[in-house]
Amino acid sequence: MSRIKIRFYAQLNDFITPERQGKTFDHSFNGSASVKDVIESLGVPHTEVDLILIDGNSAPFSDLLEGGESVAVYPAFKNLDLGDTSKVRPMPLSEYRFVLDSHLGKLAAYLRMLGFDAIYRNMFDDADIAAISARDKRILLTCDHGLLKRKEVVYGCFIRSKLPALQLKEVLTRFDLFSKIRPFTRCMKCNGILEPVDKESIISRLPAKVDEFYDEFSKCRDCGQLYWPGTHYERMKELISNVAHMDIL
Repeated sequence: MSRIKIRFYAQLNDFITPERQGKTFDHSFNGSASVKDVIESLGVPHTEVDLILIDGNSAPFSDLLEGGESVAVYPAFKNLDLGDTSKVRPMPLSEYRFVLDSHLGKLAAYLRMLGFDAIYRNMFDDADIAAISARDKRILLTCDHGLLKRKEVVYGCFIRSKLPALQLKEVLTRFDLFSKIRPFTRCMKCNGILEPVDKESIISRLPAKVDEFYDEFSKCRDCGQLYWPGTHYERMKELISNVAHMDIL
């Protein structure tokens, strides 16, 4: 058996057993193993790791552990300058697009409401979601540790909260997206782009009285869903205003 000493820092402790949290502990394995395999065998998805130090030196996921090493594993730190230290997290994406697992339908709707490209289908299985994430370079959002451990997944985020509004705050904070919010530019139904539409061209499709009270309308260019600034619009604006002040549990 090979034995190493390893410690996980900050929120990575959420993934490991309580008796190992916040301290260095011994870990044994057969023969040699990549540091990525060891980290994930202890419960931490590779998508949550930003920096690995082996005996004080930064290391990639592919480095082999033979036994006797001391390993420190860190998440991303927004306010810590690591200088030239090599991190394992891939370069930030130029465009933030998402794919969500089947348990995050409300979060998908909120992201679309704020103008973010968010693919969601409740019939997708894990293989579908992982393939879409890898093929399209989409950030995979999930509450499933195992899904984030799939080798083809490069960009991912584990969602901790059970409340959709707090889940939204998690995503906006993790990827620093507050300045990129473009409300009411995407269809909450299908994720398509919304375009202004002339009232007269869609008046026959409007519910009773809507044409009397509203003059501005948008239509999804993919599914044709119509939108107008009704009472739901005010509720959504309130959510957008409030989410920045919510505490993440």
